[in-house]
Amino acid sequence: MQPLPLIGAAELPACLDRRRRPHQQHYFAMYSSHLGGLVTDPALMLLPADDHMVHRGDGIFETVKCVGGGLYNLEAHLTRLRLSAGRIRLPVPWTSADLADIVVQTVHAGGRPEALVRILVSRGPGGFGISPAECPEPALYVVAYALPGSFMTLHPGGARAARSSIPPRAPPFSHLKSVNYLPNVLMKMEALDARVDFTLSFDEKNNLAEGATENAGIVTRGRRLQVPKPDRILPGTTARRVLELARPLIAGGLLSAVEETDIPYAAVREATELLIFGTTPDVTSVIEFDGRPVGDGKPGAAGLALNARLADDILHNAALRTPVF
Repeated sequence: MQPLPLIGAAELPACLDRRRRPHQQHYFAMYSSHLGGLVTDPALMLLPADDHMVHRGDGIFETVKCVGGGLYNLEAHLTRLRLSAGRIRLPVPWTSADLADIVVQTVHAGGRPEALVRILVSRGPGGFGISPAECPEPALYVVAYALPGSFMTLHPGGARAARSSIPPRAPPFSHLKSVNYLPNVLMKMEALDARVDFTLSFDEKNNLAEGATENAGIVTRGRRLQVPKPDRILPGTTARRVLELARPLIAGGLLSAVEETDIPYAAVREATELLIFGTTPDVTSVIEFDGRPVGDGKPGAAGLALNARLADDILHNAALRTPVF
């Protein structure tokens, strides 16, 4: 048997150079509390193998969008990050101001005014057991990486979706944005296998829950914008903002109501519009669900209006933008 090479500090740079891959060009910068600073070389964007986030899924995260040189709705993401941390008794020793400053500096180091930012707080390095007591302190990792265009920008004709066989999480896990995303991965695999863009989960009462990484809602024949009750879903920062942007459309008659309610599978099939909400896709109109057209099979007026209002909010709402460049 060929003996395995023993790699030391002297050999490591050459090993990392050999492992460079084309997809790494989409990674712009990373902050690591473990290293105590920033790196811009993707080969150095590494995590310790004994970090409990790596081998136990013991960590939380948020994804923020930087558009036009400004971070959008950062405060809402940091608030939800702390809520997730509290639910798993994970201390976050960084203040919100500290976290915001680290995010801003990481994006700035990446040099791209358009970027996604992944904020990860882990239990930290400290052993390969399951006990959090192994970890002396939590760890923080922030990565700036490539931002794709919103779904409707890339696919103006709309999206296709299907029902997922993966059940939604039950509380308290449904309200927790942890790094343990295996059910979400399986949902995305279903979408790839079915050659659709999204899959949507339904609970044991056959009510709409959420997508793999997105929230969802419908517009009824009576022009009511409905989203699921928050019981079995992760409350989305984009979805919450869209509901606020939707309410003024009632006065103009485009919508008749905005409400959180149970949405049975049959109601999804009968809806005039089926919408997806998320940090990356923004507001996406689904034109086909489970092989049948949604409404007239084209993006609907409400979804298009909400996507336009959200795009404007992202670029021009100074109250929700954190300048970077």
